[in-house]
Amino acid sequence: MLYYAFVPLPDPEAVRLWQRALCEKLGLTGRILISKDGINGTVGGEINAVKQYVKTTREYQAFRGMDVKWSDGGAEDFPRLSVKVRDEIVSFGAPGELKVDENGVVGGGTHLRPEELHELVESKGQAGEEVVFFDGRNAFESRIGKFRNAVVPDVATTHDFIRELDSGKYDGLKDKPVVTYCTGGIRCEVLSSLMVNRGFQEVYQLDGGIVRYGEEYGDKGLWEGSLYVFDKRMHLEFSPEAKTIGECVRCQAPTSKFENCSNQSCRNLTLYCADCAANPETLRCPDGCAA
Repeated sequence: MLYYAFVPLPDPEAVRLWQRALCEKLGLTGRILISKDGINGTVGGEINAVKQYVKTTREYQAFRGMDVKWSDGGAEDFPRLSVKVRDEIVSFGAPGELKVDENGVVGGGTHLRPEELHELVESKGQAGEEVVFFDGRNAFESRIGKFRNAVVPDVATTHDFIRELDSGKYDGLKDKPVVTYCTGGIRCEVLSSLMVNRGFQEVYQLDGGIVRYGEEYGDKGLWEGSLYVFDKRMHLEFSPEAKTIGECVRCQAPTSKFENCSNQSCRNLTLYCADCAANPETLRCPDGCAA
């Protein structure tokens, strides 16, 4: 279960203690980040325990409007419970730039539900305009799935986005309709506001992210491939018709499976097919390890 809420929190440490105690009581594992700007979490466990967690958390006034997305899985998908206070609940490296009030992020992009996204693409197309999809995830995630013809920024971590936006390479998009998207929607809450602050004129964000879009349209819409997820599953597909757009770094065979390099001093995470992953000699960075 993925969730987040952008809302001012006067005492993040008190929220941290409460959340840890609640998760331990319910037998949940996962990762929760809390800051003065809100909460961001992924937790797993027995379904009734997770439902009780959501119910109890939403009883706190600040989290009443918490955005929640469900997915298959359980506590075994997360090795432990981590509940921490951070400067940001999404680490863009711009805690002073983000503005949050009781209604969420101030000055971000216009939220679009999946069906509204399709309406936007259609209406802009009829007017002779192209909607630009802008990937708000780390670049490697797009190698197994992305929106068709999306712009994929050259970022290894979320911290790299500000450098990318300030580089000037996307200035040509500033007068075009741009839709930001990410896994569950939270990164785009921040990314869209950073883009608006930098002069992008028409910025949208996919409400609920790829997860909610996939629930609505599966593989019959504008999405292609698999979705990278940050737990033991590593990736998921929305339907049996999902395309495999990833390629093995060794033999270029179709794959959606990320593996760590067999070199213990490297362990770089990249795409390998089952055959190449089965042999430690081929489960290695083809151009040599950086380590």
